[in-house]
Amino acid sequence: MPSRIMLSPGDTATLDLTDPRTHAEYDLREVWRHLRKTQPFYWHPSTGGAPGFWVVSRHADVSEIYRDDKRFTSEKGNVLTTLLMGGDSAAGMMAAVTDGPRHADIRKILLKAFSPRALEGVVENIRRSTRALLAEAVAREECDFARDVAADIPLTAICDLMGVPEADRAKVLELTATALGNDGAAQSPVAAWQARNDILAYFGTLAEERRRNPGTDAVSVLATGTIEGEPLTMDEIVVNCYSLIIGGDETSRMSMTGGVLALVEHPEQWRALKNGEVEIATAVDEILRWTTPALHFGRTALEDVPAGGQGQVIRAGDVVTLWNDSANMDEEVFEAPERFLLGRTPNKHLSFGYGPHFCLGAYLGRAEIAAMLTGLREVVASVEQRGDIRRNYSNLLSGVTSMPVALRPE
Repeated sequence: MPSRIMLSPGDTATLDLTDPRTHAEYDLREVWRHLRKTQPFYWHPSTGGAPGFWVVSRHADVSEIYRDDKRFTSEKGNVLTTLLMGGDSAAGMMAAVTDGPRHADIRKILLKAFSPRALEGVVENIRRSTRALLAEAVAREECDFARDVAADIPLTAICDLMGVPEADRAKVLELTATALGNDGAAQSPVAAWQARNDILAYFGTLAEERRRNPGTDAVSVLATGTIEGEPLTMDEIVVNCYSLIIGGDETSRMSMTGGVLALVEHPEQWRALKNGEVEIATAVDEILRWTTPALHFGRTALEDVPAGGQGQVIRAGDVVTLWNDSANMDEEVFEAPERFLLGRTPNKHLSFGYGPHFCLGAYLGRAEIAAMLTGLREVVASVEQRGDIRRNYSNLLSGVTSMPVALRPE
């Protein structure tokens, strides 16, 4: 696929943010800059019979709405697909689309599996397996980094976390990719729907088994968890498993592949990484900002809310979308945001969201990217792109699904 076409501010009137092709085939940086300056609360017109919605593009406004679970709710859905369909069937059960005390209680159960201490073994396995994957890729000389390296790292991590048997892991990766997008322009709604149902069915079976024979994995934590003395329902367990596997696999894969692409395109940053001029932790956050794998999240207004001091009013019931990829390029927060700088600090990116719904897997996601960068520093002398990349077609997930490269040994 050739480079994305840069859209100009004049293209805003015809912009369709619901269309996966918009994000895969076009570069929206100039459009976002224009919206941040002139229409930070932009009303996106109705498309295809779905309702219109608010587009929030400035870092400060996005952060404020993420924090505000009194006037904005996640329980009508938290991504465009479900918001524009009128709701999410997992509302009130899945932590991501549940607010208030129930959200806090489910999150508290999940935190048992996501604390740094609980993740020690998972993170150590990530480091070991990442180095092995990179060594194998170097030995082959050429590989598809997205498929041969980046796909395995987060899948191994999240499957370790959830105790998914080794024999099932390739199928789980295939299902998650189908459920959220693919590397072709024609996304099949039927295939995505079937994949989502297959994931739910799989974790239903696994959760029943873990209720009988629990371990220390996240599925067992959910299967044996209680709120006010009552166990979680099987529906609650399954939808939260779905949320974990989707969130833990796809986003990390996209950020890692996009990070390597950025290193190829910015050779001075590759040298800074190799020479030890930048801290790995700082570099991780810049890759997260630069790639912003989750393009947006959404909320629904619970009451009328003034919008940005421009006389606009978000009406109760309106869909409000928060665009992380714009907020992460906001000139008011990031100096020279158009530059990829591994040593950037501070780096208040919103790639993990913000507020009550801040990503539970942030520590794990950072550990995965850190393992990749450490492995590249120690094992790989150079990375050379060897063919066209393919981008993900989705209005939610941004990233590269295929990237042929040659890795030279250190």
